[in-house]
Amino acid sequence: MLSNYLKTDNRIMKLVCGAGNEDSQTVEKLVRLYSKCGCNMFDVSPNIEVVKTAKKVLQGEKDKFICVSFGMKQDPHIFKAKIDKNRCIQCGFCENVCPNSAIKDFRITEKKCIGCRDCYDVCRTNAITMQEHEIDIDSVLPKIVNIGVDCIEFHVSAENEQDMMTKWEKINNYFDGVLSICIDREYLGNKQVIARINKMLETRNPYTTIVQADGIPMSASDDRYKTTLQAVAMAEIVQNAKLPVYIILSGGTNSKTAELANLCGIEYKGIALGSYARKIVKQYTDREDFYDENIFFEALTKANGLIVKNLA
Repeated sequence: MLSNYLKTDNRIMKLVCGAGNEDSQTVEKLVRLYSKCGCNMFDVSPNIEVVKTAKKVLQGEKDKFICVSFGMKQDPHIFKAKIDKNRCIQCGFCENVCPNSAIKDFRITEKKCIGCRDCYDVCRTNAITMQEHEIDIDSVLPKIVNIGVDCIEFHVSAENEQDMMTKWEKINNYFDGVLSICIDREYLGNKQVIARINKMLETRNPYTTIVQADGIPMSASDDRYKTTLQAVAMAEIVQNAKLPVYIILSGGTNSKTAELANLCGIEYKGIALGSYARKIVKQYTDREDFYDENIFFEALTKANGLIVKNLA
């Protein structure tokens, strides 16, 4: 059980497949790959097919856990991009920057879109909009609980606190296991962050909750210390509040995260690797022959290098 594992001295090494990534084939490749090189938790979207795929890959594996992510209104992880064909000039910029290969021939495959906004930011004609793709917790979460998962994560960085608390109550009612609060400072100051976490912890027993300290969500495009700096700073804010929670660093995490966190005296339980972890193996996971022995080994070598640096 995850709750027992959290009480040990072992670290969590979490692979974030993308809260909005509903492409089960890509998720299968990522879970299979990173489970081979030390990742022991896998964060997936609240999509039944995706959850079943992850469980199938990890079947029989000891101390491997599945976390399913939900978001409140306005959270970037629940948005999907849409292209207005009347405005699109087919320049190809959006396709070139998409980190999840969701855009091809000026069309977006919605199930692959993770809401990162990279395409939106480079569009020169305002042909791309970001549209909320909210999940109905009441209809989806009970099915996911019945399938069997180890953790539910809730992204809570947006401003609508009433919506947050309504959904948080539902999550607590439907799932009695470990919960994770993923929070960053895009809309909230340091004091507001701690106040929000404290409010959410009022109905939780001590050390049954993870706080995923999110630096800058979906931002790890490179492997610099600066990129992971905000994740470490966010973790320090949570640590200084001395809350009865486990801290996991995320948002801009890369191969420098553990080193910088250790230098700064952060007592973290784990690291969640997302954008950068997916980026360094994308050339392999995009391939139809991914499971060819030589191709898989090349991908495994790349992934293993990242995990080893964070476990050292």
